[in-house]
Amino acid sequence: MTEQKPKRLGDILLEQGLISEDQIRIALTEQKRTNEPLGKLFVSLGFVTESVIRDTLGEASGQTSIDIEKVVVDGEAIKLISKENAERFRVLPLTYDKEKNEITLAMADVFDVVSLDHIGNIIGNNIKLNPRHAGENDISKAIDRFYGYELSVDGILAELDTGKTDYGKMDANTNEYDHPLVRLVNAILADAVKHHASDVHFEPEGRFLRIRYRIDGVLRQIRILHIHYWSGMAVRLKVLSGLNIAETRAPQDGRISLTLNNHEIDFRVSVHPTIHGENIVLRILDKNNSIVKLDNLDLHEDTLRLLKIMLARPEGIILVTGPTGSGKTTTLYSILNHLNSERVNIMTLEDPVEYPMHLIRQTSVGDAAKMDFANGIRSMMRQDPDIILVGEIRDEDTSEMAFRAAMTGHQVFSTLHTNSAIGVIPRLLDIGVKPRVMAGNIIGIVGQRLVRRLCASCKQAYQPTEIEQLLIGKNSSEATLYRACGCEACDQTGYKGRLALMEVLKLDSDLDELIANQESIQKIKKSAIQKGFRTLADEALRRIKEGETSLEEVSRVIDLTDKVG
Repeated sequence: MTEQKPKRLGDILLEQGLISEDQIRIALTEQKRTNEPLGKLFVSLGFVTESVIRDTLGEASGQTSIDIEKVVVDGEAIKLISKENAERFRVLPLTYDKEKNEITLAMADVFDVVSLDHIGNIIGNNIKLNPRHAGENDISKAIDRFYGYELSVDGILAELDTGKTDYGKMDANTNEYDHPLVRLVNAILADAVKHHASDVHFEPEGRFLRIRYRIDGVLRQIRILHIHYWSGMAVRLKVLSGLNIAETRAPQDGRISLTLNNHEIDFRVSVHPTIHGENIVLRILDKNNSIVKLDNLDLHEDTLRLLKIMLARPEGIILVTGPTGSGKTTTLYSILNHLNSERVNIMTLEDPVEYPMHLIRQTSVGDAAKMDFANGIRSMMRQDPDIILVGEIRDEDTSEMAFRAAMTGHQVFSTLHTNSAIGVIPRLLDIGVKPRVMAGNIIGIVGQRLVRRLCASCKQAYQPTEIEQLLIGKNSSEATLYRACGCEACDQTGYKGRLALMEVLKLDSDLDELIANQESIQKIKKSAIQKGFRTLADEALRRIKEGETSLEEVSRVIDLTDKVG
């Protein structure tokens, strides 16, 4: 069996109807005269645009092409390859990942193994090369744009302190890299993504600007800058997110899309006026890290099995509960990703849509959309859905429509703000859902929290104190617990990453009857525990004893005192 040869660029463009055979002949004739790459000739002759060549080559190699206009380049990557070598081999270093020891390069021809070998020898240190497609002209322009400028946060601040910069003159026409404040904002956003932050806070005070990242659910102060930088930085953030730079006394919301650290990242921007100026918070939305396979959520085997049994039921409602920042959205997206296929019609109502998903019909609700959750469900019911996601049940109208959808043969998912899975029942009664409607229509309830995971490199074993023995219960005197210490791998915090603590309450006929008869919550909980229901506290204690997290960290988000006595 002969090996199939890869298709040539001209053949691919011809198949897609982007060029004609006559144009290919003209380009081949020119190539004999100039010896230039065929793709470059197609562009210079005006047959196709550079973006078409870029995307076609990317598709042919099975890679996504890079749009350099939206890329924020990593200063550490730029330092690894000189401008002379970048121009010689027509490459642009984009990001350097120290953990993977890998550098990502933008190249016009990712199959140019000779250039890649030369670059590998120049960089050294066995650094892996990850070439990505980009237009040749875009690369040339970007080399001129990025080289010669300071790109690190510390270097830009030094430039600001010693240079003559007008901090107030920032507008949509500002040249990207001429103004150091433009580079400073980009560098801070890139740094936040590198640190796996979920939010970036820009908080002006009387004479200084505080910058904090939320990492693993906890805010961490990163820098303090003089307040005179803030007006220019705020304008830059507003320009990026398409907000009104002249409005400083009213709240505004926007969105930024950039390519940072080799990922397409969205930032949800919130501007809020305070007595010291505008406070700006950016929520980092990284699709690569947020849509996780259900099997990769690191759930206990029994919990995952129970959750999958609940998902197998074709109609009814599944509720996910927990406070803000407890991972409800991630869990719901993982569930939808698990159920998603061409055989089902999945529709969502979200406030707002955070991560676009293939095949799923997603709708934003709110004041701007002129549609609330209740009206949205009414509209979706006419769209022949199989599965419906309602972002949050907030009021009687929304709950009525959600349960009506569940009662008419649809699988419905939603969230609710309560302290526990059992707490959903009195909350729904308070909203106005009738007990007889709840009974038989709720498939199950998931309650969850996120806690920080102990750093595997530096966690330290110890024997629990007398108070800790009371909290962790039976056989506690023989248990070994672990505490956070701090090392270079975890930035001296003692924690690295987060894990989900989840309680899953599957409702059956016995529990439905208790709900329909309006029995007390204590009686419902007791019956559920007798059937094997594990509470958040039970799950937390299991994770503590397995050394995955610390008692101190769990106590920050879960009340373990009801275990005492």
